[in-house]
Amino acid sequence: MAAGKEIRGKIKSVENTKKITKAMEMVAASKMRKAQDRMRAARPYSEKVRNIASHLGQANPEYVHTFMKTNDAKSAGFIVVSTDKGLCGGMNTNVLRAVTQKIKDLQSQGVSTQAVAIGNKGFGFLNRVGAKVVSHVTQLGDTPHLEKLIGPVKVLLDAYSKGELNAVYLCYTRFINTMKQEPVVEQLLPLSSEKMKHDTAAAGSHGWDYIYEPDAQTVIDELLVRYVEALVYQAVAENMASEQSARMVAMKAATDNAGNVIAELKLVYNKTRQAAITKELSEIVAGAAAV
Repeated sequence: MAAGKEIRGKIKSVENTKKITKAMEMVAASKMRKAQDRMRAARPYSEKVRNIASHLGQANPEYVHTFMKTNDAKSAGFIVVSTDKGLCGGMNTNVLRAVTQKIKDLQSQGVSTQAVAIGNKGFGFLNRVGAKVVSHVTQLGDTPHLEKLIGPVKVLLDAYSKGELNAVYLCYTRFINTMKQEPVVEQLLPLSSEKMKHDTAAAGSHGWDYIYEPDAQTVIDELLVRYVEALVYQAVAENMASEQSARMVAMKAATDNAGNVIAELKLVYNKTRQAAITKELSEIVAGAAAV
C-alpha cells in the first residue's frame, strides 16, 4: 500500500491548500466591499475636476498652463499602477502587457520612455524589461494615501513642465464589476484636445467662461494640480478595488479546483485500495485451493 500512502499524502496536501485559498477568498471578499465604496466615492470628484479642467482649456485662452501645452520632446512618461501582492489572476499581466505595447509603439516612433511605478509588481516588471524607472512607491496597504502618491508622480510632472516630456500616460486597471476589470492606458498630460471637444459636444454647442478670484493664473494653476492628484488617486482606488475582486474570483476558482483534485485523488485511492484488497483475496483463495 505504498502507492495508497502516497496518494493519502497528496490528498492531505491539497486539502491544506484548499483551506488557505478559501481563507484568502473570504478575506478578499471582506476587503472588496470597502475598496469598492472608496473607489465609487472618489469617482464623482475626479470626473468633475476632469470636466472643469477641460472646460478651462477653452474658457481662458489668454493664460495657458504648461499642462495644456504640447511639448516637442522625444520622451514620454508612464505612471504604472499595479498591485503589491500577487494571486489576483491575470490582472497585473493584462495592464503590464498594455503598457509594454504602448512603449513599443512609442519607441518605434523614436520616442524614449521613463516610468513611475506604483505597486511592487509593476516596479519589478519594469526593472526586468530594462525600463527607466525614475521613482516608485510600494507597500501602499489597503487604503491609498495621496501624500504617498504625489511625491513619486511629481517627478514626471516637473519633467513635463520643463519640456522634457511630450506626454504623460496613466496606466491602471479600471473596475467594471466584480467579474470584469479592464486595463487602461490613458493620456494624463497634456490635457487632450479630443477630450475637450468630446466634453464640449456632450454639454452642447455653448462655450464656457468663468469668473476668477483672485486671478486666472492662480486658480488654473491650483486646479490643474488638483486635477492630476484626483486622477492619480482615482486610478489607485480603481486598481485596489479591481485587485480585491480579481483575487476573490481567483481564490474561488483555486478552491473549486482543489475540490476537484481531491475528488479525483480519492477516486484513484479507492481504486488502488480496492485492487490491493482484491489481490490479497486472490492470494488467500489460491493458497487455500493449493492446500
